[in-house]
Amino acid sequence: MEKGKPFYRWVVATDTSEPARRRRHGKQLESAILAAGWDELVEVGYARLTMGSVAARAHTSEPVLYRRWANKDQLVLAALDHYRNANPVAVPDTGALRSDLLAQLAALGEALAGFFAIAAAAAFSGLLADTGMSPSQIREHVMGDQLLPHRRTIYQRAHDRGEIDLDRIPAAVLALPFELVRHDMLMDLGPPKPPRIQSIVDELFLPLVRAYPAG
Repeated sequence: MEKGKPFYRWVVATDTSEPARRRRHGKQLESAILAAGWDELVEVGYARLTMGSVAARAHTSEPVLYRRWANKDQLVLAALDHYRNANPVAVPDTGALRSDLLAQLAALGEALAGFFAIAAAAAFSGLLADTGMSPSQIREHVMGDQLLPHRRTIYQRAHDRGEIDLDRIPAAVLALPFELVRHDMLMDLGPPKPPRIQSIVDELFLPLVRAYPAG
């Protein structure tokens, strides 16, 4: 140390270490890994995604991933579930069944079309074969029940307003508009156009519902 130089200046000059990265645990770490899995799936696709690439993106190690998921197939399915659950679609309340359905089907199409495209691409790129699941099982696991809560809410409100009688309308009729929108998204890998949604509601669904009048 030079004569006359304060000691603290030498300490500051030589102490260049950065704070250690804060360690994540439990749900926080799992959420970070699944978010990284979704991002990797979007950017490189299922075929090129590896446990190592997800671990690197999540700033963790492969053994950490393998302690939670046995292989990449389980990780991808979990990442799809996590993304879907982390991005819920609000249920509209316009005061009428028809306008509720038009708004909800449009919102679901815009929000989920991209998700369906990624999920379908993963299925056709090897996820279907590697998991040993049947096409219907993959479909139900990835895309099966996320529309059900919206459906229940909209129809229950209409029932409470006296527009429909849920005890009289067959379940297949109630499922129809949501199943058709899901089918269109899977086939076109994009959101249904407004005229198509209006046709589903006005030309297919509502005429069937009128066959089971409330009261």
